[in-house]
Amino acid sequence: MIELRDLQLLTALARHQHFAKAAKDCGMSQPAFSMRIRNLEEKLGLSIVRRGNRYQGLTGEGEMIVRRARGILDDAKALDQEIAASRGEVTGTLMLGVVPTATAFAAQVVNRLHEVHPRVLVHIDVTTSMAIQQRILDGTIDAGVTYSDSVPPGLVTITDLYEESYVLLAPEAMVQSGAEEISWQAAADLPLSLLEPGMQNRRILDRIFAALDLKPEVMSESSGFMSAMIMAREGAVATILPKALADALGEISGTRALALVDEGEVAAQARPICLASLQRNPELTTVASLRRVVAAFAQ
Repeated sequence: MIELRDLQLLTALARHQHFAKAAKDCGMSQPAFSMRIRNLEEKLGLSIVRRGNRYQGLTGEGEMIVRRARGILDDAKALDQEIAASRGEVTGTLMLGVVPTATAFAAQVVNRLHEVHPRVLVHIDVTTSMAIQQRILDGTIDAGVTYSDSVPPGLVTITDLYEESYVLLAPEAMVQSGAEEISWQAAADLPLSLLEPGMQNRRILDRIFAALDLKPEVMSESSGFMSAMIMAREGAVATILPKALADALGEISGTRALALVDEGEVAAQARPICLASLQRNPELTTVASLRRVVAAFAQ
């Protein structure tokens, strides 16, 4: 019989595409991890991994096993959670993917979840909307807080959360004293630090600037907001943040948060954020609990 642990190791290898990274993720040394995969191949009598000087991917048989393994591991996880629920407990690990713009909202929701169910361990992976979509479908995350228009219809359950809109966070010296709003034109003329072009938030901002026929002065790019906020506090650049993140952080010394406005279609900048998870019957108890917390949080 194939052990669940073997399937966990194999799916980790498929996810990381690298023996050392997969071994670290599984809490094993690389030699022990590689030996376990070798032993599984010998037990099954077939090759699972295409090998050369380095990892070259899975064989066709290996990919088939990984597809089935994800379903088996998902069922095993659901069974563990249902058994705990029958005792009146909600326990287990909740794998949550979150787009960078929604991290503040996700943190607040997770805090509420811990208040109700302290034995749930939440692993938050801040990543792209494209990665969240793929990982929901392949079962490597349980749910995602992401853009509604990036979720494929049909296989995924969606709970609407809020409309994402944006503010300019700028050093006090860069903006007019006492101002509460600023035009996109004026923002484009400032030295800006934005997310990398591959991030959904950056693509949204690029579309807004293009629609207004603006070419912003981008001085730096990053995969998250922290460096941009620090640079704004130090007086070097301005940045554009989701309003939900700016509200959660509150005032940042030396900076001003201004609403971004334009005489044109201002509403076009708002983007819907949702909680998405793979359709399951029954649903994972951790995900169902998360949905109940989200519903209460929105009231």
